[in-house]
Amino acid sequence: MGKNLTKRSEDYSKWYNELVVKADLAENSAVRGCMVIKPYGFAIWEKMQAELDRMFKETGHQNAYFPLFVPKSLFEAEEKNAEGFAKECAVVTHYRLKTDPNNEGKLIVDPEAKLQEELVVRPTSEAIIWNTYKGWIQSYRDLPLLINQWANVVRWEMRTRLFLRTAEFLWQEGHTAHATKEEAIAEADLMNNVYATFVENFLAVPVIKGLKTESERFAGADETYCIEALMQDGKALQAGTSHFLGQNFAKAFDVKFATKEGKQEHVWATSWGVSTRLMGALIMTHSDDQGLVLPPNLAPYQVVIVPIYRNQEQLDAISQVANEIVNDLRLHNISVKFDNRDTHKPGWKFNEYELKGVPLRIGIGPKDLEKRTVELARRDTLTKEFVAKEDVVETVSQLLKDIQENLYNKAKTYRDSHITEVQNFEEFKEVLETKGGFISAHWDGTAETENKIKELTKATIRCIPLDNSKEEGVCVYSGAPSNERVLFAKAY
Repeated sequence: MGKNLTKRSEDYSKWYNELVVKADLAENSAVRGCMVIKPYGFAIWEKMQAELDRMFKETGHQNAYFPLFVPKSLFEAEEKNAEGFAKECAVVTHYRLKTDPNNEGKLIVDPEAKLQEELVVRPTSEAIIWNTYKGWIQSYRDLPLLINQWANVVRWEMRTRLFLRTAEFLWQEGHTAHATKEEAIAEADLMNNVYATFVENFLAVPVIKGLKTESERFAGADETYCIEALMQDGKALQAGTSHFLGQNFAKAFDVKFATKEGKQEHVWATSWGVSTRLMGALIMTHSDDQGLVLPPNLAPYQVVIVPIYRNQEQLDAISQVANEIVNDLRLHNISVKFDNRDTHKPGWKFNEYELKGVPLRIGIGPKDLEKRTVELARRDTLTKEFVAKEDVVETVSQLLKDIQENLYNKAKTYRDSHITEVQNFEEFKEVLETKGGFISAHWDGTAETENKIKELTKATIRCIPLDNSKEEGVCVYSGAPSNERVLFAKAY
């Protein structure tokens, strides 16, 4: 199985696209801009889902499901949100096809089957959900309402790339309602922290928690919290967002509750989400020129066992030992695959599992049986060692922890060395072109300056870090006074 991957240093974008396809994660489909997520890629997404779902439920949230279609009048109710997504909306106008009378075998849209009201295919679900909440919320006793849904959404993107930007993608979206502003802000902050914990502990991707500037906020939000990650090519990737929506949607859909004192008040809202874009973050943070590198916490199988044999007799003897190891590892909740296919040679299999990023590979041959050892190969460092059979479980358990930690530390070292403080615009442009990464710079707080920098350099303000300390200075572009630094970067 030849990999023939383009090298990252030659063409990072091409390397990424090839890797997604060759590692069997996803492929383009017959629908423009949409992807097919293949079983191996979907297994990683399922692991992400399972962990996030557990974290959501532990913080008091419940899952529900809402329609894919949003009546246009509901979609228009919250103006900022409608305007923000209008250009990306797919719209259903008819509900039937019929045979073309001029061309047998061809179907045309039946002009008589026009919908009375057009339906927007959800780009996000605030409109349909808040219209529903109106019937669910009457009193302070109904609050807080903490709902999440796992769903697909459609945003008609013109330029697409597998996982990073597709016309249809999978995600979760939380939508919550609260009695007070303080509670809603605390919820938005809490869920941003949940995302940060998940991405760092499971994807082994370090993130910076921050706030978006007004022009980068979610359409219809009063405040957007975010987690920002840095990819190996020095570009940033927004890994998750959590929005404090104020009372914008509650007012648009007239969602009120009776307070303990009997007054009628609008509720306060949040929404928050992460998507299959996290797959892109995972791939671009850790993988190398040999293929995918997966953190053990998310690998579909953490260990693969490859037998090395010449004849059936040897395979039978190796299989006996391999199956014992499989059982021992599974008893310790380690996911393992024994690849005893006789259709491919061991070398081909080694290559395949390296490409697919399996954290640990165990090789067992006739000599290993004699010595009662196995060969352990790490995917992250590409190093090998021989281990006594009776020490396999203990060694594997420790190595999986080490690999998870090593991937995080390696990514954090890279990220930290690519946060550069600059004092003026010349320095800003030079760092952006020669080094990349996050640029820490003073900004005067105006949208005008933000837009001008974006226009001149393609760099955007990724976030105002939450752990910022105040620092007097002057804006890197306008020279106007500033009291804190923000992080700029080119981004996906």
